[in-house]
This record gives sequence, C-alpha cells and structure tokens, in this order.
Amino acid sequence: MIPLHWYLLVAAGMFALGVYGVLARRNMVAIIMSIELMLNAVNINLVAFWRYMAPENLNGQAFAIFVFTVAAAEAAVGLALIISIYRARETVVAKEIDMLKW
Repeated sequence: MIPLHWYLLVAAGMFALGVYGVLARRNMVAIIMSIELMLNAVNINLVAFWRYMAPENLNGQAFAIFVFTVAAAEAAVGLALIISIYRARETVVAKEIDMLKW
C-alpha cells in the first residue's frame, strides 16, 4: 500500500505547479489550465485523506465529485469569457485585458 505522504507530496507538487502557472503565464487559457491543475491537486488530497482516515464513509469522494463539478463549470464559464474577450479585443494576454478602459 502506498503511504499517505506520497500522495500529499504529489498533490503539493501539482498545486505548486498550478500556482506557478497562474503567476507566471500571460495567456488566459494557460492560467485556466493552471487553476484546473490546482483543483486536481485538491482532489488528490481529498481522496487520499478519505482513504486513509475514514474509508467507511463516502465524504471524501462526495467532496471530490463536488470539486469536479465546480471545476467543469469554472472551465466552461472561463473559456466562454476568454472567447468573448478575444472577439472584442483580439488578444488573450492577461495584461492587455483592461475592460474598464475602452
């Protein structure tokens, strides 16, 4: 059986890569992908803690499914906003998008 701390290390690495992607990338699509990576790291933590702490309850799996649905909604809405901004501004670079100035 794989120890819990291995799952936590993988999730921490994934979350760190996601934070780096959000802070370092200029492309809005890459930023949304980095946010999805962070949400998947959270799901690894939820399922790992569920497996090692209370496998008789389904709390960890229920929270993971909830995070999956929120991530899917976030991706759909985020990509729709990016497409709308691209049609109006013809750019997806985060620093060039200042919607308060026309």
